Amino acid sequence: MAAAKLEAIVCHEHDDDDESSELNGGISVVYQLLDQIHHNHVDKSSERRGLSERFLRWRRRYLPVDGDNRRDHGTVKQSGPLVSGTAYCISSCSMIIMNKIVLSSYNFNAGISLMLYQNLISCLVVAVLDFSGVVSVERFNWKLIRVWMPVNVIFVGMLVSGMYSLRYINVAMVTILKNATNIITAIGELYMFRKRQNNKVWAAMFMMIISAISGGITDLTFNAVGYTWQAANCILTASYSLTLRRVMDKAKQSTKSGSLNEVSMVLLNNLLSIPFGIILIILMGEWRYVISTDVTKDAMFWVVATGSGFLGLAISFTSMWFLHQTGPTTYSLVGSLNKVPISLSGLVLFDVPLSLPNLFSILFGLFAGVFFARAKMS
Repeated sequence: MAAAKLEAIVCHEHDDDDESSELNGGISVVYQLLDQIHHNHVDKSSERRGLSERFLRWRRRYLPVDGDNRRDHGTVKQSGPLVSGTAYCISSCSMIIMNKIVLSSYNFNAGISLMLYQNLISCLVVAVLDFSGVVSVERFNWKLIRVWMPVNVIFVGMLVSGMYSLRYINVAMVTILKNATNIITAIGELYMFRKRQNNKVWAAMFMMIISAISGGITDLTFNAVGYTWQAANCILTASYSLTLRRVMDKAKQSTKSGSLNEVSMVLLNNLLSIPFGIILIILMGEWRYVISTDVTKDAMFWVVATGSGFLGLAISFTSMWFLHQTGPTTYSLVGSLNKVPISLSGLVLFDVPLSLPNLFSILFGLFAGVFFARAKMS
């Protein structure tokens, strides 16, 4: 109301100069009064807000809300990265060891069949979790499947080659040779995304090459077939990472919600890999071996194989959990450090023949992996 009156006074034109001067003086007084009222209101609001903040700080310090509940919540929040990181390391280490037991200790010569079984378990578990409302899964359509198909073909090749390399090579050497994936990925990023690495990263990759070559030369259990499978696995793993990065935006646009979470990607990859697995089993004649071999009649074999399937899914979930609790930098560093217990446990559990030069090559490769992760941070 006062503003309307002021506007009427300002806009109104007077012919008499004295009357205009008097009105201008009135306008000035009104503006001063309004300005003073505004400043007083702001000052009082600031004062009340300051008192309120001081009271809340005092209350948090001396009167914790809900007593032990608040302290427990703080403890859980602080221990989140530690718990999630530990779960990720345990599941990752256990998965490799479990696969090695199935393929080598049980002498199960059907890596594709094992992959298919693990993928079936992953699909069933995710479907149950989605049905119960624990996780949310994006609804798939043919457009998304067509976009995702190149990624899945590489994914299947990556899993199969990894299975066969682990059958012929000891765990420690597999871990060291996997460092070559970082080199191929870095070269791919340079040509595909024009992403340049710093000198420390290239130095770390040079150290990885030296450790891989020296490890292969000094490996007392060297197997050319196994090393060939591992070389293919490194290429396919790097290709999977690079292709996934290219396809991701297009895949998200193919969904109804415009997004594609990690759980949906896990289900999509495992679900699409089932037909490929069945075709490969038929073409390579693995189904005859699976039906005729005695190892499939051993109950403990199925326990271990089923456990490896659950661990494969656990890696997906714990890695997402750990990444959410920390960040890409910490996740990358812990992933590199995690190779140390995997390599050492592989050497101890499977009684691998080891020479001093080969042990030095393995340790040097582990150091190169950690140095690589640190270099990527800088």
